[in-house]
Amino acid sequence: MEPGAILQVTNLKSVVSNLRQLFGWVTSAHIAVCSAVESHRPAEPVNGFPLHCIDGTLGQKKLAFTLLSPRAVVEADNYLSLPSNLQGELAQIIFRKRTRDVLGNPKADHLLTRSDAGEFILCGVGLEHAIKALALGLRAREKNVTLVSDACGYWSTADADLAIRQMIAKGVKITNVAEITAPQAPARRPGRPRRSLLRTRYPV
Repeated sequence: MEPGAILQVTNLKSVVSNLRQLFGWVTSAHIAVCSAVESHRPAEPVNGFPLHCIDGTLGQKKLAFTLLSPRAVVEADNYLSLPSNLQGELAQIIFRKRTRDVLGNPKADHLLTRSDAGEFILCGVGLEHAIKALALGLRAREKNVTLVSDACGYWSTADADLAIRQMIAKGVKITNVAEITAPQAPARRPGRPRRSLLRTRYPV
């Protein structure tokens, strides 16, 4: 998400601006957030992309305005058990992932599958791959999914358009930042207390 980065998205300027606006709404509306961060080892073999998001590097850091407090980081260690600190009223859970699909982290799969959240709101980077995989995975688990299309970074316009069509075909709703943050939306007015991360809407 920085100019000149190894995998800089095509729509960098607009997506950062839109994400900033979206997270401003998330904060004011007290909406809990589940996030993901790619986590690759320096010696990891290249698999279709240049090595990126290397553990401990600047390229792995999330944008500062997307980090909420209090938050917890959940490691990708192939265990199903969730950390005990997820039981409180956290603003954000960040799942590490070793693959494009965050549901490849068993802890993320476990939490999101058993969640009774009424709606999952998706945004972020990797529309053609990571976001599509999560959206389709959530739909396969019979979850309600809304994609904020202009708050998603992508590398190929054609591939991003195809991904959106594939998600629509599986029942994903499409919206944009202006629409979802509109003050007249009665179900999304700010000022409500944050609910448990297991029982609320998720921008992921």
